Amino acid sequence: MTQPDALLLQKIIDGNRSAFGTLYQFYRKPALRFCITLLKDEAEAENVLHEVFLKIWERKEQINPALNFNSYLFTCLRNYAFDHFKRMEKDRRLREQYLQQMTHQLPEESEDKHEQFQLLDEVVGNLSEKRQQVLLLNVYEGKSYQEIAELMHISKNTVKNQLVKARQILRDQFSVAFA
Repeated sequence: MTQPDALLLQKIIDGNRSAFGTLYQFYRKPALRFCITLLKDEAEAENVLHEVFLKIWERKEQINPALNFNSYLFTCLRNYAFDHFKRMEKDRRLREQYLQQMTHQLPEESEDKHEQFQLLDEVVGNLSEKRQQVLLLNVYEGKSYQEIAELMHISKNTVKNQLVKARQILRDQFSVAFA
């Protein structure tokens, strides 16, 4: 891959949105492939790509046209992907701590939680079979949208839509039951 020329980078530094669009289009495909290789999830890779380009735009004054922009961009992408992994690990640890706290609750709190779990099982059981399967694969098995789409032979957008609808039903049922 060739480098963008110093003139294009200088235009970006000066705030030229069109030049930035040209830069984005120049790097979009190779940068996205790089992110997918790291993250193994196309949707997350696109999110990382957009976040990094947003940060580059916000810090455009710090770009040095004399330096290797390829190295700068791909280092930013790699670092952001690694930060993503750290956030995922932190979220996993927080979920584990939450589950541990739930098991060490007072008896009356445990009864409330038991009722909530029963309601949860009932609400999930009332979802359509496809919606249940998508929800369980995502929540309990930690599968990404892409993995679920491949397993179920459906589009990634269908997976996303099914999860959004399932979560909305859960929120609605819980807000009614515990209002």
